[in-house]
Amino acid sequence: MYWLSTEHLGQTGTQLAELTLALILSSMIGLEREIRMKSAGLRTHTLVGVSAALIMLVSKYGFGDVLAPYQIVLDPSRIAAQIVSGIGFIGGGLIFVQRDVVRGLTTAAAIWLTAAVGMACGAGLPALALFVAGVHFLVMIGFAELTRRIMLAERCDILVHYTPGQGTISAILKLCVGRSFSVQDIASPAHPNAPANLHAVQIGLRGRGSWDTLLVALGDLAGVTSVRKLDAAATNH
Repeated sequence: MYWLSTEHLGQTGTQLAELTLALILSSMIGLEREIRMKSAGLRTHTLVGVSAALIMLVSKYGFGDVLAPYQIVLDPSRIAAQIVSGIGFIGGGLIFVQRDVVRGLTTAAAIWLTAAVGMACGAGLPALALFVAGVHFLVMIGFAELTRRIMLAERCDILVHYTPGQGTISAILKLCVGRSFSVQDIASPAHPNAPANLHAVQIGLRGRGSWDTLLVALGDLAGVTSVRKLDAAATNH
């Protein structure tokens, strides 16, 4: 088998080193984005960087068993290019914006990585496929905890009552992001005793900024009638 040949095995160390370099550099870029509380952060950038490196290696080394100088002239990598384009459409369909909050970026990046792993397997590069599959679990599980430890970002929920029809939700989210808070989730809790002309929204935030300053700024927004920080018991309930 081609991928067990001495020549191919000799290239594996270099290829793994190139993948490791892609992992390190893309992680550094993603960490900077994570610290700035951007939608695409540490995990998304790392997955995309490693996936792109693997796809490039598949294009360079994955077709040596079907090409022979002056005997077989073809371009099998054109199929790989079509796979990349097709998966891009699938990943794009998973990304959506809900009330100015981007969702699905990391999932889309993971699907792109999975496609790259499948390409490596089909091209006869099992060592690279195994390495990148391991990188996926490292990034998705290990990097989440790493991010929390590095950023020391506190997670908390706030409850805002507002008058609808004034673009208040959009203003709230823009203010939170502008003050270095990352929006984790949004919900509309039911409050039977609330006045009919008021709506409520519960927003999960994570950030390193001043919560007191944020609450004061939110309270000054047009349309906001009240805002308070929820304790852990209320959030879990």
